[in-house]
Amino acid sequence: MPDSAGKIKKPKAPTPFMAQYLAIKAQHEDALLFFRMGDFYELFFEDAVRAAEILDITLTARGEHDGEPIPMAGVPYHAAEGYLARLIKAGERVAVCEQTESPAEAKKRGSKAIVNREIVRIVTPGTITEDSLLPARQGQALIAIAFGAGGAEAAFAACDVSTGYFEVRGFAPEALSETLSALPIKECLVTERDAERPLVSLAEDALKLPITYRPNSAANAKSGERMLKETFQVAALDAFGLFSKTELAACGLLLDYLSLTQAGAEIRLDPPKRSAGGSALSIDPATRASLEIDVGLNGARHGTLLATVDRTLTSPGARMLAARLARPETDADTITARYDAIEYFLANEHLREAIRARLKSAPDLERARSRIRLGRGGPRDLAAIGAALKAGEEAVAEAARAQTNPPHLIEATLQALTLSNQPDVAALVSDLGRALSDELPTLARDGGFIAPGWDAALDEARNLKSDSRRIIAELQTRYADQTGISALKIKFNNVLGYFIDVPARHADPMMKAPLAETFIHRQTLASNVRFSTSDLSELAGKISRADDIAKGRELAIFETFCARVETLSMPLSEAAEALAELDTASANAEWASETAATRPHLSEDPVFTAKGLRHPVVEAALRKQGDGFTANDTELDASGEQAPRLALVTGPNMAGKSTYLRQACLAVILAQAGLFVPARRLTLGLADRVFSRVGASDDLSRGRSTFMVEMVETAAILTQATQNSFVILDEVGRGTSTYDGLAIAWAAVEHLHNTNKCRALFATHYHELTNLADDLPSATNLSLRAKEWKDDLVFLHDVQPGAADRSYGVQVAKLAGLPGKAVRRAEQVLKKLEAAPDAVDTLPLFAAAAEEEEIVTTDAPHPALEFLQSIDPDSLSPREALDLIYKLKDQT
Repeated sequence: MPDSAGKIKKPKAPTPFMAQYLAIKAQHEDALLFFRMGDFYELFFEDAVRAAEILDITLTARGEHDGEPIPMAGVPYHAAEGYLARLIKAGERVAVCEQTESPAEAKKRGSKAIVNREIVRIVTPGTITEDSLLPARQGQALIAIAFGAGGAEAAFAACDVSTGYFEVRGFAPEALSETLSALPIKECLVTERDAERPLVSLAEDALKLPITYRPNSAANAKSGERMLKETFQVAALDAFGLFSKTELAACGLLLDYLSLTQAGAEIRLDPPKRSAGGSALSIDPATRASLEIDVGLNGARHGTLLATVDRTLTSPGARMLAARLARPETDADTITARYDAIEYFLANEHLREAIRARLKSAPDLERARSRIRLGRGGPRDLAAIGAALKAGEEAVAEAARAQTNPPHLIEATLQALTLSNQPDVAALVSDLGRALSDELPTLARDGGFIAPGWDAALDEARNLKSDSRRIIAELQTRYADQTGISALKIKFNNVLGYFIDVPARHADPMMKAPLAETFIHRQTLASNVRFSTSDLSELAGKISRADDIAKGRELAIFETFCARVETLSMPLSEAAEALAELDTASANAEWASETAATRPHLSEDPVFTAKGLRHPVVEAALRKQGDGFTANDTELDASGEQAPRLALVTGPNMAGKSTYLRQACLAVILAQAGLFVPARRLTLGLADRVFSRVGASDDLSRGRSTFMVEMVETAAILTQATQNSFVILDEVGRGTSTYDGLAIAWAAVEHLHNTNKCRALFATHYHELTNLADDLPSATNLSLRAKEWKDDLVFLHDVQPGAADRSYGVQVAKLAGLPGKAVRRAEQVLKKLEAAPDAVDTLPLFAAAAEEEEIVTTDAPHPALEFLQSIDPDSLSPREALDLIYKLKDQT
């Protein structure tokens, strides 16, 4: 740019400080940079503008760059977690840049040297570990997806950085959406190449995945194998299982990202668990949304199946229960072991209460251990580890006192919590109990967390600091006695430090032998003279260093404990899982006891036989209102030998058809998650998949009408359901014309019965479909009862064999508050249609309003109305008014 003299101005070089900032920012252009400056994290340029907008903080300016003011905003470092939480919630990634030396150390390199700074961590939605940023009772998954050559196979590698969980699994690419929907995904890693795959786009839209795009080179099988070996310090991966190339590529993508976000620090995860495809009950996203398993249609947890059955007392237990409901089992042995654990706690109520009382005091061992391993923990995390292990030991003692015979699953959890079998863990618990103070700071650098008596060197440093006044006073008395100067004082200032102060008239003897050998002249003032001694200088140095010595010693002790936690990481992980298992089993027994839920009987036949089955969520809501729930039976057999495989369910709206369908599907999920079921009895052949198409709404963002959404979901069921699947469908075909809808519903019923041959409940208002029960050998009709009583419709909510005699749609419309005129017209049209179904083409639809008006206005007035018109109410006595009421009653 030319100046006033017409000369071209050279752009000013950035200051060393700004050059440092720009160099670090260039490494992480896609993240907001928290740049540490003293007690603040500062943000500059576009980062400052964006942060100020999200955090509602002041936007200022600092200096210039290229002739323009530099926008700046900052947050206090001690309150950074709260600001980080808001930024992460807004979808931002934050690179945290810390000072790696003090200003004094920087000056040693030169008077103009600036403090060194480095990125220590990149905070992303999937790599959070801080308690204040995480929901305690919900898991979080960072997941990486990889596809094999040609897209014929897929795999994911998932971890929870906050707990150390690490899982690897291969799956069919077409099952991407349903596979991912079972995980609590907070961040999904996909290569730029795979992001273009239609299946990834569909999953992103359906699940609202928070995707982070990574370079194609990051998903590489060779680098994945190498990083796995480096992370777990092994020469071969045989102990972890046989990984496919696609699974290794997913591992490489995940571990590469963790290395980036941890700024090169060691990756701290537990050894990978390789789960086989088909080990979990398949539930597609539409079914999850329909059944509201863990997230309601409003996006909240309230009113879901998980919220209804959750009686856990610990955060790890809550996360374990949520994971089991999200991915129910298909292995009968695993499910049976969970049933045995619940039955054990139901049979031993006092023990259940005692153990749950102990578990109430158990902190989150999983996350505390992980934070310590990652170098992000503090004294409170050490205390949490000790307290959790102690609670587990107390639970073991309660079980021993009960003298029961626990099933294998409970026996294994108790063994993992028995400290007498683990002397190193027991020693850690004992040492933590004695070493830590009652009041603990969040950060180790704040000091004051080691109890007196644990470390002699630390006690000496603390005593020196706390007793400095007493020691100085004793030294002052000794020096006064030695010199015979009662006015001698020991004082302190920032220039000389500690010094001996005497009036000028007493100074001469101190400058001569023998006192001069002890007292060193420092300064002469008009009325005072100041001295020092070697003892005083040494003491002053100790006092000034005492605080640093104490904090340094505490940090050393803290690091020693952290090293012990790292050494004992696996037994601590096993103890954490045992605590969660104990909590989950006892909590499930508590819920079963409250709701009279019963143990399902698992059958090798594809059956579903329920007696007195109830919907757990609806029943809980009714109970709060003081109302009861009407239980119903359901019997299905895919083979058609013991019961029909398909039931057509009819009945009026509001009678409970959707509830009846959903409670059956939820019973399958509860049973295969290892919980008891709210029923008098349930016999279940394990399902491989459940499908629910109950209720639908449009998807305008993808250009889909309600009917289109319904057809897409129905198509998925008819193409994917197997003989071992369990299907519920509600009012298929309602979103189009009557005949089109009936034809589609008819074909769907036949396909489910003849082709899929699965257990299915099919609710409909097309009464023509009920004739199929006579034509299909393994189909039947069921209906929800309702009765008319004094012009009102009463829903009985119980299921009976056979088809409903009518839909009662007009009566339901009346209950909903449809205007009386509209109800009367509906009744009139309905009578014509029922009398002559073909009359629909000749109904005077556009003359309807006028016709109804004629009918209403030409009616003769009621005698009671004519009589009332002749009455003068002001002239009536009380007795005459009473007689009038009786007369009117006779006329009506």
